[in-house]
Amino acid sequence: MKILIIAEHNNGQLSEATRELFGLPLGQAERHAVVAGEGVEPLAAPLGQLGAAKVHLIDSPTLAGSTGESLAQALGQFIPQLAPDIVLAAHTPQGKDLAPRLAIALDAALATDCVQVSCADDHVTARRPVYAGKATAEVEFTDDSLKVITVRPRTAKPPGPDATRTAEVATIAVELPEQKTALKEIIASDNARPDVTEAAIVVTGGRSLGSSENFSIIEAFADSIGAAVGSSRAAVDAGYRPYRDQVGQTGKVVSPQVYIACGVSGAIQHLAGMRTSKHIVAINTDPDAPIFQLADYGIVGDLFDVVPALTDAAKNQNGND
Repeated sequence: MKILIIAEHNNGQLSEATRELFGLPLGQAERHAVVAGEGVEPLAAPLGQLGAAKVHLIDSPTLAGSTGESLAQALGQFIPQLAPDIVLAAHTPQGKDLAPRLAIALDAALATDCVQVSCADDHVTARRPVYAGKATAEVEFTDDSLKVITVRPRTAKPPGPDATRTAEVATIAVELPEQKTALKEIIASDNARPDVTEAAIVVTGGRSLGSSENFSIIEAFADSIGAAVGSSRAAVDAGYRPYRDQVGQTGKVVSPQVYIACGVSGAIQHLAGMRTSKHIVAINTDPDAPIFQLADYGIVGDLFDVVPALTDAAKNQNGND
């Protein structure tokens, strides 16, 4: 079985979500990686160290902006040449845009937002959340056609790079027509904290914080433990946090090692965005709040008392003033 991993990159670095794809239980499948963009040759070595047997480079100035249109056209020309059995991509904004385009262009089967993928004896299965995360469905591919699968970030642990491993490198030439879309500007976030989709720990605040200024309590706690700051939709709608921090069905889906919900009641739309977190901690004054039904650990108390105490404990543990 031949598997092609689409490698995402930013500022010359592989994304963490791409590294995680190499940690999936793919058996003895032959793993290839493809990198599309401009000046992507330096990414071949780290992909080889992660386990790619062969790295395919699609280097073109047209791909510098990496729009869904240009990436789909480039990969749509290359993938039939390689003829893989599976194409894997991370379920990131780029992956969510790209995978359906490829599935349509290549007449492939498509499974998105998977939290489990396994290959055994040429048999491929995937598991993905359904019904707003209240259940999961096992997807079985019934024929030998191409399969395009996106995997939710933090589903697998990335393997450690092995400096002794190298990959064969091939340069791929593609012909790209005039594009209908163009990337005009990238506005970099000035947020020094990790993004909620990539952080190992996420601390989320709800509407009960009462104001954007009160989110400083959540920020101080998050900084003391190296966490990202998330927000419920209610808090975003109230103007307490920007949309980029929203966790939930209409925001970002996260799967951190630890998810700490502070003053979040646990509406089903919010649970859909964080249900797959490995360990869930809830802090709420209402002992009957739905979030406690999902939490591994719960604190019934006022977040304005509990969270500062946790912050002080974390600082003392770390030896900070």
